[in-house]
Amino acid sequence: MKRSNQQVNFGDRFQALLMRLFPERQIHLRTKGKVSFVRFTQRTQIAISLALLCALGWTAFSSISFARNETVLAAKDSEIANSKQSYRSLLGEVSEYQKKFTDLTSDLEDSHSLMIGLVEKNASLRNSLSKVSKKLNLTQSEREQIASARENLKKKLSAIESKMRNISNQNFSLTDTLSTAESDLQKALSGRNKALYEGTRMSRRIKNLENQLVGLQKTEEQVIQRLTDTTTNYIDTMEKVVSVADIDLKKLLKDFDLPKTAQGGPFIAAVPDNLPGNEMKDSLANLDIHLSRWEALQGVMKKIPLAPPLHTFYVTSGYGKRRDPINKRWAAHYGLDLGGPLNSSVYSPAAGVVSYAGWKGKYGKLIEIDHGAGLKTRYGHLNKIFVKKGQKIKFLHKIGLLGSTGRSTGAHLHYEVVFRGKSKNPMKFIKAGRNVFQE
Repeated sequence: MKRSNQQVNFGDRFQALLMRLFPERQIHLRTKGKVSFVRFTQRTQIAISLALLCALGWTAFSSISFARNETVLAAKDSEIANSKQSYRSLLGEVSEYQKKFTDLTSDLEDSHSLMIGLVEKNASLRNSLSKVSKKLNLTQSEREQIASARENLKKKLSAIESKMRNISNQNFSLTDTLSTAESDLQKALSGRNKALYEGTRMSRRIKNLENQLVGLQKTEEQVIQRLTDTTTNYIDTMEKVVSVADIDLKKLLKDFDLPKTAQGGPFIAAVPDNLPGNEMKDSLANLDIHLSRWEALQGVMKKIPLAPPLHTFYVTSGYGKRRDPINKRWAAHYGLDLGGPLNSSVYSPAAGVVSYAGWKGKYGKLIEIDHGAGLKTRYGHLNKIFVKKGQKIKFLHKIGLLGSTGRSTGAHLHYEVVFRGKSKNPMKFIKAGRNVFQE
């Protein structure tokens, strides 16, 4: 009984407290001589007070949550800054690699001009050899003429001596004739000795020219071989990257004009002429073939998407067969799902032209980029799109923000690589790109 009385007293006190805090209030309004009022009952005032208290509580809770989120965001910003620093260092390595490649190209051009100059010198030396050979032939014919004249003079001398023994009366005239004959003989001998000297000197000069030609040819062959080896190494490296990315190299180079010549006719075996420079010509032709392939591979490497579209990511679903994330049934997945923070920047892994930008059914907001050479990339479930159809973009161009639009269970990027109408595993391209940047 006592307890019941206490409960009644408490109820009365509480009711009195409410009446004191929330008495019935009226607001009187007077408009054009008419008086009206708005009545605020006790319950209305209590409801308004509770709403205000809830608003204040929510404000306090939001402030505390905001402060905690600021701390988390600061940590994330620090991680992003570290990732950017790593990426800048990676870009520096890539620029050094490109600089080395540019230096190599310059060396190739300089060596090519040097080889052209050596070929011209070779041609001039061959012309000189031809002229010297002609002079030697002329000298030989002169020597034969001199020998013939000497024999004729000997015969004349014998005839003159016999005449001197038989005809003594004509001694003076014969003496004059003999002197003339001896003078002619001395001139003939002098001409012969001069021709022999010139022939010996020409032979030495030809020998020196041949030695110089052999030295120049060896130097040229060494330069050509060094350039061929360097070019072959670069070709092997680029073909290895294409192989890691699981692309058919013949199909990739289908649209590139490699050197071809229209030739034909019956086969007739040629007789080797053993002329200097033939081996060097073959080496130059081989080098030209390698350089053409290197230029084609260099052009197509710029079109392959080897860089990841996100600076920081983790794989949430791989390429191929998987369990559907919504209905849990087996399904084919023709892309790679990359998880990351909402509104993370999405970049183009290679230069190209935007072939689609907009809403694409269950893909949500989607971008498709045509890189050329039959390669395309697609980016689905974006939150924002920063490019438009037909726009030309460069390597690592910012094209959108990571989101969860379309048929999606959370913030991620659906990334696809298509080669000539067939989907490829994007992770193989990313791994191939890592091998390129490491080298």
